[in-house]
Amino acid sequence: MIKINRAIISVSNKEGIANFAKGLRDFDIEILSTGGTAKKLRDGGNKVTDISEYTNSKEIFGGRVKTLHPKVHGGILAIRDNEEHQNEMKENGIDGIEMVVVNLYPFEEVIKKEDVALEEAIENIDIGGPTMLRSAAKNYKFVTIVTDPTDYKPLLKELKKNKGKISPETNFRLAIKAFSYVARYDAAISNFLSAIEEDGSRSKLPSSFTLHLEKKMGLRYGENPHQDGAFYVEHEQLEPSISNAEQLQGKELSLNNIFDTNSAFELVKEFKNTACVIVKHNNPCGVAQSENIVQAFLKAKECDPTSAFGGIIALNTELDEATAEEIIDMFIEVVIAPSYSEKALYLLSTKKNVRVLQTPALTNKMPYSYDIKKVIGGALIQDRDMTSDDDFTDFKVPTKRQPTNEEVEDMKFAWKVCKHVKSNAIIYVKDNQTVGIGAGQMSRVDSVQIAKMKAQMPTEGCVLASDAFFPFRDAIDEAAKAGIKAIVQPGGSIRDDEVVAAADEHGMAMIMTGVRHFKH
Repeated sequence: MIKINRAIISVSNKEGIANFAKGLRDFDIEILSTGGTAKKLRDGGNKVTDISEYTNSKEIFGGRVKTLHPKVHGGILAIRDNEEHQNEMKENGIDGIEMVVVNLYPFEEVIKKEDVALEEAIENIDIGGPTMLRSAAKNYKFVTIVTDPTDYKPLLKELKKNKGKISPETNFRLAIKAFSYVARYDAAISNFLSAIEEDGSRSKLPSSFTLHLEKKMGLRYGENPHQDGAFYVEHEQLEPSISNAEQLQGKELSLNNIFDTNSAFELVKEFKNTACVIVKHNNPCGVAQSENIVQAFLKAKECDPTSAFGGIIALNTELDEATAEEIIDMFIEVVIAPSYSEKALYLLSTKKNVRVLQTPALTNKMPYSYDIKKVIGGALIQDRDMTSDDDFTDFKVPTKRQPTNEEVEDMKFAWKVCKHVKSNAIIYVKDNQTVGIGAGQMSRVDSVQIAKMKAQMPTEGCVLASDAFFPFRDAIDEAAKAGIKAIVQPGGSIRDDEVVAAADEHGMAMIMTGVRHFKH
């Protein structure tokens, strides 16, 4: 157990720090501090020794140099059971510092500001803080390192229980947390600076990219039982997602559950109106919009009830009692929604194995983020595919027949679904409801045929969405056999004229968006 005699406190995030310092004083712990933190502590009624007084060396360069001093780092780094270190401490008048309470300049918050100046970002790169953190974490056997305000109360509780001492196990846990914190901080700096081009502009894709993830949970196994797996998430993910969803009930999530639930929820977020998505094996097997959520669910299920068995259900609005009554009559793996009525939760609780996830309230998507695909020995990094509604702001109609307003609305719906289906993707839609889905085929015409084959409802009068252009007219001819009346596709094939001519022959309307939505 480590007896805490002296603590240095220097924090950017001052939440709860005055009360924590008061708690430390209850154990006669001397407090050293700097600048704004020292003022905050004194304003909170704490007795504080300024670092400049302790080191007998004033802060210089506008506060850039204040803790970078042998009396500070010697007091942190000295090995307490090393006789040579102890002698050097005495010779140099260095006292031991057994606790370091530090969090860093808000670099990550500053660079989120639109058009932040490079000079402002540079000034928010902390130097002394990370140095103290690394020093204390390296010497965790003798020093307690505190970076997170949520650790204040547990530490005071442990100090009270152990009469002013902290256990080695706690110190080791906090040291790991500190190294991870510094690694994330350094990654943010590196990613930001390496995105700056020679002309001062900023690239979306930096010359080096460091990804920092935190383990949210271990998994029973990975994609298959012989593989190990765990779920890691980004720090402070703000956009509602599988990463910040709370599990309200059910068995533990598997890797496949998480992957499929992410796909389902990201698709349902595309819709502004009440919508339901059902996913099986990472492809939607039913999607629908309606005036109320129970009708949206029933219409989504109607698309492919066989595949919906054992699937993932995602909703973009509160799951109510009527919808819960329908859901509990079928076997499902996961339900995810932004909220649940009390009665709905009660009904779902009768199916104890169903995993029920609640996300934060739905908001707009993050303005910019990355999509990362891992390959052996590297990674492919790109913008997230954020467009869908925007694709219909400047489309062209190359066919003789113009689409009706109703067809355009169905094409917009089909286009959103198509974006989330594995390529080659073909979607049949009528009245804001998927009728047939052809996914993941090597040939586009095969996807057209599979969508027809999978359809449980009449396909006559449906619209069709294709995630990429048609290389030949054969898919148009197959669509005509299914009764398709309008098609939305990117266009851009060398045979566009041939494809448009085929559509004209069959009396179809066609929209070309100029935007492709491959999903591999």
